[in-house]
Amino acid sequence: MEHVASALKMSPEQVRSVNLYGEGDRTHFGQIIERNPLPRLMQECSVKANFEERQRQIASFNAQHRWKKRGISMIPTKFGIAFTATFMNQAGALVNIYTDGTVLVTHGGTEMGQGLHTKILQIAAKALAVSMEHICITETATDKVPNSSPTAASASSDLYGMAVLHACETLAERLAPFRKVSGVNGFKDAVNAAYFNRVNLSAQGFYKMPVSGYDYKMETKNNWERGKPFAYFTFGVACSEVEIDVLTGDMRILRTDIVMDVGNSLNPAIDIGQIEGAYTQGVGLCTMEEVVWGGEATNGPAVDWLKPGTLFTRGPGTYKIPSFNDVPIDFRVTLLKDNANPAAVHSSRAIGEPPLFLGTTVFFALKRAISSARQDAGIDYETFSLDSPLTSERIRMSCGDDIAERFGKGKKPNGFW
Repeated sequence: MEHVASALKMSPEQVRSVNLYGEGDRTHFGQIIERNPLPRLMQECSVKANFEERQRQIASFNAQHRWKKRGISMIPTKFGIAFTATFMNQAGALVNIYTDGTVLVTHGGTEMGQGLHTKILQIAAKALAVSMEHICITETATDKVPNSSPTAASASSDLYGMAVLHACETLAERLAPFRKVSGVNGFKDAVNAAYFNRVNLSAQGFYKMPVSGYDYKMETKNNWERGKPFAYFTFGVACSEVEIDVLTGDMRILRTDIVMDVGNSLNPAIDIGQIEGAYTQGVGLCTMEEVVWGGEATNGPAVDWLKPGTLFTRGPGTYKIPSFNDVPIDFRVTLLKDNANPAAVHSSRAIGEPPLFLGTTVFFALKRAISSARQDAGIDYETFSLDSPLTSERIRMSCGDDIAERFGKGKKPNGFW
């Protein structure tokens, strides 16, 4: 995409915009794009990020600075929600109500800090019309909810939220007559009345996500006949601005704007945190998380960690992930409004993994900063290639001054390069 834009003398954002999916378009695997917010997302992100004005400001900055360069990039993303193994798109839950008015919820998902339990609490509380303070969640256990699918694929809130919702709706229906009886006030009184009338206050919930899977082996000219692998898509757009030090390869993210479509968010605070975390993880993936393996064989006895094929980056001393200094100095996240998603619980959208790819905006912003440095150095700055992760070493060596050029033409130093 960047190469095409360069050849056409257009910005990559322009090329991306004219090639966006339209409403009703099909993906390369045949699934129809429904309720497509991509054009709107691109427009909103461009306005919120003041993209065009900042492009001009960056061009002016780069013209005045030889050893500091800046770049900016805006990229959209689309992420399919469901397990591609169809049988895994199922979920169970067990909800018990006790005579003291408390509710115990068990579902097949695993809480690992992503806020799944909080969202489940909210779903149960809304369905039962009771305060969250009266609901408790127990951790996943196979004697309560058997045969759970992995907590993965960003689908856990959709799957287990819907299973819990179904169980709570069953219980709410059983309690409804007692809530209408004169003199019965509040949830606890209704529960007690139901108990003394021998009503079952325990319910199992089960949800099967409406996907048909995908038959890769089917011989057909039309991919859409192969099936529907995803329930829906989560969309987003990010814009990142970076600055590099041409002499050292050091970089920092000056500002990032993200506009994400999460439908009717179950919990905006959690969703924004998930977006920030996934984006930062994506930044690490494309700028610093370099896997390094053992180099060439050496003469004499080989030390274990020098042997060819040995993984060098085995621990925190050698494998770097983003830290406090690597997040954007100015970080702005906006949730798209008025785009409900009827394919998921309470019209929400899954949010765990979809923002990860938006971290690539840093990679391509860095490429534009490097391009400016290469232009000043008088070497090719339009069609050059860069490898990911774009570490500080690679940034430095790609800027193309005399030192880098001389070193790049030399021999590998002791097989460690």
